[in-house]
Amino acid sequence: MSKNVLRAAIQKVATGPEFSKNISEEDSYNSMLSILDNSVDSVQAAIYLIAMRMKRETMDENIGSLKALIDKSNIITADVNELIDIAEPYNGFLRNTPISAYLPAVFSAIGLPSVSHGVETVGPKFGLTTKKILQVAGINVDKNLQEASEAISNKDLGWSYIDQEKFCKPLYDLINLRTRMVKRTVLTTIEVLVGPIRAKNKTHILTGYVHAAYPPVYSDLSKVSGFESAILVKGVEGGVSPSLRGDAKIFFYNDSGEMKEIKFNARDISIDHKMRGVPLPDLKKQEGKKLDEISSDIDIDDFASKVVEIGNDALKGKDGPARDSLIYTSALTLSIIKKIDFKDAAIKIKDVIKSGKVKDFFYNAK
Repeated sequence: MSKNVLRAAIQKVATGPEFSKNISEEDSYNSMLSILDNSVDSVQAAIYLIAMRMKRETMDENIGSLKALIDKSNIITADVNELIDIAEPYNGFLRNTPISAYLPAVFSAIGLPSVSHGVETVGPKFGLTTKKILQVAGINVDKNLQEASEAISNKDLGWSYIDQEKFCKPLYDLINLRTRMVKRTVLTTIEVLVGPIRAKNKTHILTGYVHAAYPPVYSDLSKVSGFESAILVKGVEGGVSPSLRGDAKIFFYNDSGEMKEIKFNARDISIDHKMRGVPLPDLKKQEGKKLDEISSDIDIDDFASKVVEIGNDALKGKDGPARDSLIYTSALTLSIIKKIDFKDAAIKIKDVIKSGKVKDFFYNAK
């Protein structure tokens, strides 16, 4: 890939608030490829990515960038007919206790294979990630694609985590550059949509959003990536877990491909909390580990250990917001995917947690 491709793109997208121009899907594809191939100067790569964010990426630019990521990724098909891809923000959580690392085991315990993916840490948030939680819980997070696919195909397991390093090394190698850039870029938006493991028949993506402008973006990009259905949750901290209070606004598309909006409320399944998410436990703070003056001073290792304690209690059926968040998120997902009544879906989830089957499926991944 010629270095002139990115240089020409920068000339268009980085000319100020009045004169910056959009680029085509093809140019954004080639520009992203040149960055992933490490064939351009890192300063130019950073300028391009920040300039794109400052002018705001168009749909064509998002699509071109995503297609480049997909083409540089290793993607495998598992021996299952259906699969749920749980796509949480790779930069993690800091303001609430994330419990979604346990969702794959919930789905697999009811016969829906699932996969989660991510990295241990990445900016701009450097929050607590699924990988870190699973590591502390003793789960194998170092499987390659074939091993992860076999785990998903195993009826006694049915889920796996796969790290970005294993399926898109060129993107993983940009973590240092992304740290030095400080702010989020298009990579933060599109990296969750690669879909490293697919089903033979239907692969569903479950992901979250914060801002109202994102559902149509994620919906269109999910189709570009080849997901047969998508569930987009206005989740706590941009994750897949909806607020435990008030209505949860969900956008989705299924077989028809038409994006629809639906609302759920936890009170309809006898869950009633005043807080939005699972509250933070008491956490240690370590100033010495801060990346810079704007980084969080939360001790992520301590945070992960506390989440594992909370998660284990939830899998044992202990009443509280953690268990209820698992039930709520799983039930609305099951309701949409299988087109069944929300209350019936919640009963199914409650029963499988109470039986201890979810806990067994979770720790079968050790």
